[in-house]
Amino acid sequence: MRQSGVRGEGARRRAPGPRDGGRDGSAREEDGGASHDAGPTAGEGADSRDAAAADTGLQGGGSQGGGSQGGGRAESRRAARADAQGGGRRRKGKKGPRRKRSRGVRILRWTALTLAVLIVGAAGAGYLYYQHLNGNIKKAELDLGDSKLTKPEPNAAGQTPLNILLIGEDDRSKKENLKLGGSKKDATRKPLADVQMLVHVSADRSNMTVISIPRDTRVTIPKCTDPKDNHVYPKQTFAPINESLQHGGPGCTVATWKELTGIYIDHFMMVDFSGVVDMADAVGGVPVCVDANIYSHDSKGHGSGLRLTKGTHPVKGVQALQWLRTRYGFEDNTDIGRAKAQHQYMSSMVQQLKSGTKLSDPGKLMDLAEAAINALTVDHGLGTIKKLYDLGNDLKRVPTKRTTMVTMPWEYRNDGEYVVPKPDDAEKTFSLIRNDIALDGKDKKKKPAKVPAPSMDKGELPVVVQNGTGSTVLGAASGRARDITAEVARLGYAKAIANTVLTSQADTTISYPDKARHGDALALAKALGLSKSAVKESQSVTEVTLVVGNDWRQGTTYPKSSADDEDKAPKIDDTLNGDEKKCMHVNPGYTF
Repeated sequence: MRQSGVRGEGARRRAPGPRDGGRDGSAREEDGGASHDAGPTAGEGADSRDAAAADTGLQGGGSQGGGSQGGGRAESRRAARADAQGGGRRRKGKKGPRRKRSRGVRILRWTALTLAVLIVGAAGAGYLYYQHLNGNIKKAELDLGDSKLTKPEPNAAGQTPLNILLIGEDDRSKKENLKLGGSKKDATRKPLADVQMLVHVSADRSNMTVISIPRDTRVTIPKCTDPKDNHVYPKQTFAPINESLQHGGPGCTVATWKELTGIYIDHFMMVDFSGVVDMADAVGGVPVCVDANIYSHDSKGHGSGLRLTKGTHPVKGVQALQWLRTRYGFEDNTDIGRAKAQHQYMSSMVQQLKSGTKLSDPGKLMDLAEAAINALTVDHGLGTIKKLYDLGNDLKRVPTKRTTMVTMPWEYRNDGEYVVPKPDDAEKTFSLIRNDIALDGKDKKKKPAKVPAPSMDKGELPVVVQNGTGSTVLGAASGRARDITAEVARLGYAKAIANTVLTSQADTTISYPDKARHGDALALAKALGLSKSAVKESQSVTEVTLVVGNDWRQGTTYPKSSADDEDKAPKIDDTLNGDEKKCMHVNPGYTF
């Protein structure tokens, strides 16, 4: 069925000032000085889980909060490291049942998005089947928080970047999922978001960045409201990021990412255990490599059960799931090694799909489409087969060699019990993504354009100043529009006025409505100490508009940081390019 693509939201010309549309009831900056309350501790509301259960699921079971019961993650990690030092042989494990090999497809790039291919292919069986699949797609709200982040402005060509959050959830309420991993005692608990990867596709579709956040990263989960029963989950500080899914569903995980990164998220796609197994089967196995024999199992019950000999192997079925959730056996037996293994898997999936294999058995294809639908939950914006298909066609435009996979820069805390975002480096990485700058450093360097002259004397230039510090995590920094308006006036911009409608964005920006005001905006940026990259043309403003972001929450002098090198990504050790082929390093304590 050939159908035209879905058009994106057109930019609307609005009155000067409000970047959030100036809706009735919008928060005013004077009312936005919410305090940064302490909130619950990381351990509050968390399920109590033993160390063995903690290693089940797509990335294992639940996280334990800081200061949790004895035998928590830190202890299990230390024990695993001690075991690793001792080395020794591991007992042989039985291989899982062999699954019948099927063939792959080449349309989509990423594991979760492969579902769209299966659905579309099976829909060829006829219109009624197409409607049947459409009706079975599970949908959920995109954002359950109160974020005021707005979609990025289109570039000069009218293009906008695309951000999709991929979530692997460890729901064990289904029998088939429980058989694939976990203990029966977890069958009644709410699922956790144990795989979280943001796929950023550049506005011109020339490159793609995938950034992972380890499941035990401590973050602030913002207040979320469950749309099913209107239950309000209060803000929780310093909590494991994977617990965000338990606060009303995937929309709270999206809200958590938006608050942590300042990145606007367009869609999410969530898949469970069985979906991962079926997708690996769909492509006939995903080639992965280890630098030594590995058996992810020890006498204490730690491990996924993955057993492979040194070299490259196509994993599928249960074995593919074991690869994705292996922690004990890779690198230092932590979630960081697991994230590297997931990146390798995704990179290999890209290469496998690009090789041109096809699903040739209609019966198997329809079975896989049914399984994919059962495993998939998307936001309402992706809630039809056509929308999934259009998304897949959009993504296939990105060259494999311009895909980059990274883990958020992080550092250990509390003797390795959990990780936190690394100061400066994590924010710098998020900033590059917000500003649509590729992490591979291969964006085409534009010749420095001649700086246009201001169109009028600065004393005659109308300037609108708006408070953009409306963070639901930090609370708004009250009075920022007023304070910076006074500073802009002191610099000679006598016609500067404050817009008191509160909005939210990570970076301070200066927007101008047309090319005639470009020179004026650049001159204002120079006067304030802002970089040229902070200046953007925008169809949503009618005057030069300065939005004071969360990077400038106090003072009248714009702060500089060690991460201010605009286009240079921080050094990240586990960066993987889509064309690379690497082998996972096996921990010496988990070989045979």
